[in-house]
Amino acid sequence: MSSKIYSAATIGLDGEVVEVEVDVLGAGLHNFNIVGLPDTAIKESRDRVSSAIKNSGFKPPHQCGRITVNLAPADLPKASPIYDLPIAVGFLLATKQLQFDFNGRMVVGELSLDGRVRPIQGILPIALLAKEKGFRELYVPNENASEASVVKGINIVPVDTLYSLADHFSGNRHIDYFPEISGEALFSTGEYPIDMAHIKGQQHAKRALEIAAAGGHNVILNGPPGSGKTLLAKAMPTILPQLTMSESLEITKIFSVAGKLHKGQSLITTRPYRNPHHSASSVSLIGGGSYPKPGEISLAHRGVLFLDEFAEFPKSVLENLRQPLEDGMITISRAKGSLHFPARFILVAAMNPCFCGNATDPERICTCTPLQIARYQQKISGPIMDRIDLHIEVPRLSFDKLQEGSNEEKSLDIRNRVESARKIQLKRFENLPIVSNSEMSPDQIKNFCFLDEPCLQLLRSAVVSLKLSARGYHRIIKIARTIADLSGSENIQSNHVAEAIQYRFKTE
Repeated sequence: MSSKIYSAATIGLDGEVVEVEVDVLGAGLHNFNIVGLPDTAIKESRDRVSSAIKNSGFKPPHQCGRITVNLAPADLPKASPIYDLPIAVGFLLATKQLQFDFNGRMVVGELSLDGRVRPIQGILPIALLAKEKGFRELYVPNENASEASVVKGINIVPVDTLYSLADHFSGNRHIDYFPEISGEALFSTGEYPIDMAHIKGQQHAKRALEIAAAGGHNVILNGPPGSGKTLLAKAMPTILPQLTMSESLEITKIFSVAGKLHKGQSLITTRPYRNPHHSASSVSLIGGGSYPKPGEISLAHRGVLFLDEFAEFPKSVLENLRQPLEDGMITISRAKGSLHFPARFILVAAMNPCFCGNATDPERICTCTPLQIARYQQKISGPIMDRIDLHIEVPRLSFDKLQEGSNEEKSLDIRNRVESARKIQLKRFENLPIVSNSEMSPDQIKNFCFLDEPCLQLLRSAVVSLKLSARGYHRIIKIARTIADLSGSENIQSNHVAEAIQYRFKTE
């Protein structure tokens, strides 16, 4: 006898239907084969499934002769123990220990030796696939049910053990559908542990971060140790606009595939903030592996990637940021194929001006020679610096400033201005696949960034004096467009261009 159960595979951030075919030949010596390009975890399913079936009270595979499991399509590489449950159910169906119509139903899950169903990674892309392909029911591990239930239009059945699922199919018990969760109800503005109001002074840096948040621009903070660079970066998520439902689903898919969702978490409802250590490898930052998984830049999608001690990162690691900073996407190529992961993040980098950190500090003596300072700053290549829009000097605060009792502006007030600017951009790019000014192409800059003669004169002077590249020229215009949006101006004014120019570093 043979049977067929529908399951799924995650390829990058997308799902694909997999047919789990089980054929049982009662005659001959026992043999249990799994074919269809399985990885090691799937090959080991033979032992997990056999023990789970035996310990759940059913006739085990070793008493049933030759068993062949085919995971179709056969040319699609399969990974993870996601097929344990469908293989077990398919075996019970093929040996007539279970009778049920599985058309319109999809099954996923890992089994423990005693028959319990363990949670798996990547359930959200699978739920979206099941809905897209017209499946009526999706059987998932109990701990994954809340994540899958945010997808409307498909019934989610939570499964805790193989025995209870078999009982459900036999009609001896009924497993209720998991209640549908309204994604919008999960969103809240919530309190953050760090607020812009906690940071004394640094108005110039706060203004730059506001512009970065409003337009999705990259920032580098340069200053002596203890000047507040890290605190400013940690406060950055507090001024970003609230996630939309489509953005939340996009981010949650990435976290789900990477196995980064917390137990019972349904959606990522706040902007990601990722802060990898400067010893991070290229694969951990960019993504990869034999079966590629998202890296830190993808986990920071639609949020903030903070690289502290920017100059201490290996140069080879930083150079990998060139493509994602430009395209908002990373392409990982392997012999088995290429995968694309989104990486549209705001880069916030922080670094000291030199080895000792005192080169720009008026109150401390720098012990570095000019050659040492140059070597330290040259750790960051020109192409990487050219891709960073806003270059900010963060000075050390005096004692009087630290003790000052003045009221600093709260993050909520800044966020309100940022959200107003983002609404203008969403309306501007309504029919385009972009959401912020930083994503504009040269053609879109021509359409949406009209410059009058005074603006052009300022830009001409900046290009000559700062020796700007074409990329730097376009980035100044994008920043000016964001500053105009923050001020509520329909057109870019000369004062907007002037402010944008001051955030570009001076090249020699």
